[in-house]
Amino acid sequence: MRFAAYQHQQQHSVAVVADDGTLYPVPDAHSLTELITSGDGLAALLRTGAASFGAPPGPHVSRVRLLPPLQPSSVRDFVTFEEHVEGVRRSVDGAAGVPEEWYAAPAFYFTNPHAVHGPGDDIPVPPGSAVLDFELEVAAVIGREGRDLTPEQARDHIIGYTVLNDWSARDLQSAEMKVGLGPCKGKDTATTLGPYLVTADELEPYRDDDGFLRLALTAEVNGEVVGTDLLSNMSWTFEEMAAYASRGTRVVPGDVLGSGTCGNGGCLAELWGRRGEQTPPPLKPGDTVSLTVEGLGTLTNTVVPGTAPVPLPTGRRRTRERP
Repeated sequence: MRFAAYQHQQQHSVAVVADDGTLYPVPDAHSLTELITSGDGLAALLRTGAASFGAPPGPHVSRVRLLPPLQPSSVRDFVTFEEHVEGVRRSVDGAAGVPEEWYAAPAFYFTNPHAVHGPGDDIPVPPGSAVLDFELEVAAVIGREGRDLTPEQARDHIIGYTVLNDWSARDLQSAEMKVGLGPCKGKDTATTLGPYLVTADELEPYRDDDGFLRLALTAEVNGEVVGTDLLSNMSWTFEEMAAYASRGTRVVPGDVLGSGTCGNGGCLAELWGRRGEQTPPPLKPGDTVSLTVEGLGTLTNTVVPGTAPVPLPTGRRRTRERP
């Protein structure tokens, strides 16, 4: 099933999306995150969706404003594609290859859950940035709480998937990561999710013999294809990522796990690293990015001007007095 969160006539609602785009509202549901949290995993969500098909239909999806399918409490964004690591590493710090440490575990960072945008939303240029980039990803959504999961157990904790665009200010990212910490303001302005939450059972036919989802991925800027890949080129499955995320802690319903950016043009920075020049150029106001994932849909946003950064002083070089 496909679930949508949407706004219509000033009301926020949740609905199951029929094949023809008709929305079948879930009674008394105003947040898909709350709906997932109140249930007990995939089976409960499917029961709710099936019951909604028996209710009167709502508007067509073309007549509503789609919202982010989720407002997650946390977003762990992984980096699971070798090709992306190779290209971006060369672009950001000039180094070649993939660090050997990358192969040890599926690394991730926490991005800003308060900056989640939906399909069709305008995306402002981050303050102080002149090198904006998109990143084509798929996100798995947790549907049941778990801790110290095995990959086999984790499969029952993934309730569905959606498309994710990890907007990245490459100039800010490159400078701040020289400090030795993960990205902060380079990734802080926007993450887009949507257009729908597609339940996990819908994607099982795409699973290959090694447990990966073989979905075609396409990135377009202003209608021109700049990247294509397969999701099955990931080096870890979503179940392995979820197991790692739960190690020594817990994952909870509504948590989002990003796959990391695909290769072969899944972002501009990878192409810059391979070509040695910023071709295609960084995104600018007026540019429209469309990310399409087989089985999940297309996520489209347009870049708009952002605000100027509020001036701050540089760090003080202290005399290091002691009491």
